[in-house]
Amino acid sequence: MSVLDNWQQWKEFLSQRLEQGQSDGMDQQTISEVAYQVGEYLADEVKPKNEQEQVLADLWHVASEEEQHAIANMMVKLVQSK
Repeated sequence: MSVLDNWQQWKEFLSQRLEQGQSDGMDQQTISEVAYQVGEYLADEVKPKNEQEQVLADLWHVASEEEQHAIANMMVKLVQSK
């Protein structure tokens, strides 16, 4: 089973990667840029596996680049707040 199959597993995976990046010394701006790049990749290359991912993909595709950065930053905040 892929982490993309289950929303909770996906958030936990993102949280672990975020913690790893922070412990490796990544600053918030770098984390934000990486989150944007991951969002861009997922939106372009990965078929959504659940309803939550489909909503994010739909929002990503209609958003401006600035709004996409905001979505990526909100995902970072979401996994930081767990």
